[in-house]
Amino acid sequence: MRLTASQLIGKTSVRDNSWNRATAALMLSLCLGFPPSVAMCPPNCLCASDIISCSGRNLSVLPSDLPSYATRLDLSHNALTALPVDWTSGPFDRLGTLILSRNSISQIEGNAFTVAPYLIHLDISSNQLTVLNSSIFSGLKELKELLLFGNQISQINPGVFSDLYSLQRLYLSGNRLHAFPLGLYWEPGGPRNLTFLDLSKNMLSKVPVQRLLSLPLQGGNYLQENPLVCDCALLALLEYWMWRQYPPLIVFRGEYPCRDDSGPECSQQVVSDMPVEANTYQVDPGKWLSVPCPGLTSPTQDVFWVTPKTVLKSSTNDTSARLIVSPNGTLEIQEALMEDSGVYVCVAARGRHFGPKESPEVNVVVGNQSTASTSGLTRRKGAEHFNTAFTTLASCVVSIILVLLYLYLTPCRCQENRGGASGGCGGRAFVLCADPREVESGQRRSNGKRVAFLEPQLEDSDVDGLKTTAIHLGHVTTEGILKNGSRTVGQTLTDPTQMA
Repeated sequence: MRLTASQLIGKTSVRDNSWNRATAALMLSLCLGFPPSVAMCPPNCLCASDIISCSGRNLSVLPSDLPSYATRLDLSHNALTALPVDWTSGPFDRLGTLILSRNSISQIEGNAFTVAPYLIHLDISSNQLTVLNSSIFSGLKELKELLLFGNQISQINPGVFSDLYSLQRLYLSGNRLHAFPLGLYWEPGGPRNLTFLDLSKNMLSKVPVQRLLSLPLQGGNYLQENPLVCDCALLALLEYWMWRQYPPLIVFRGEYPCRDDSGPECSQQVVSDMPVEANTYQVDPGKWLSVPCPGLTSPTQDVFWVTPKTVLKSSTNDTSARLIVSPNGTLEIQEALMEDSGVYVCVAARGRHFGPKESPEVNVVVGNQSTASTSGLTRRKGAEHFNTAFTTLASCVVSIILVLLYLYLTPCRCQENRGGASGGCGGRAFVLCADPREVESGQRRSNGKRVAFLEPQLEDSDVDGLKTTAIHLGHVTTEGILKNGSRTVGQTLTDPTQMA
């Protein structure tokens, strides 16, 4: 019989009264599977299972005996000023959440978080950090959420995000950043699935419009309350986001510049009406194609084309590339390839909002439209083939069922009378039996029904040589012909007039 921890402690204390409370706690920790060296809760902290909270204790130095089995460690609202590399005596193999917010931390040594390699949530918000060193987050390959808002960060050194390739949400609002952290996107080993970036309330004056246009719109990039310079590139980005109904812009529209038609004059003439549907341009493989930007007739300072593979800008063209943007915003496709087919979007500062049915998109088709839509036709034909195959299969199943019913309900010839008379049915009558074995055994089921199929048989007559129909029912009773007849069971039909 297994003993619980309380029973074990009780029995032990009964046997030996010299055991004190510490020994009982040690036994309890052993029963729970915790190492005895880290089982004790630190002073001035609260411990609940694997949750350790030392919040609001006015600690200036971290406790040295923090339990290594913790999955959540809260050190917020204290007076900590630094986080050394040896801030804990041992590794945290189970720690998933570390909270260091609301302290006065101004320095974090490199590799300080390597003792917690399985961190998922790290909160260092509302501290006094000014610089993020390159190795500050080394080893945090599992980190998904990083909170750094409310600090004084003005510099992010290269390599800071090298190990954070699992990072999904990054909060950097309320700092003093003057430059956009481009290392998030181009550093080797950097975040691969970053879906949320908050850079609001910083000192940003420029943003990488071309890079932001290449990011998926499923996430969010929050740039409100920054002293952004309202140039044509930013105006084009904001117009594009507004057309896409981008949530970070829709929610905080009043916190962005270039609002209320206060933007610069980026083009001299703009077409008043936009195409309701995306125009389609077709070109043969190997040929050149010029695609004008919808809604523009005069040159503008910055025109971006969002292609299926990349984002092009008119002022930074590569002359050796096949796809370039001319100064008037026209997209030039040289030596078109089949993979160039797709949807293209012209992003430019038009100085107006898009209507509900207007679109800056165009469709590019390389080759015949039938060839370009082969994949769609293949999918439709596949569905038709599936329907045909399903119908054929259903027909086969029904046919097999009918064959089985026919074989099971096999027509059989009438048997002789019970009295052994040899008159038989006559007229080549057939009886549809429920079970052929009943005929062979001469038995009937009490509740079975019989259906008689009567076929007239012509015989020679002795009176006038004419052929008349002779009908002999033999033992077939009225019950076999009329289901609810008024005749009694066993009464036979002898008068042909009664058959009418």
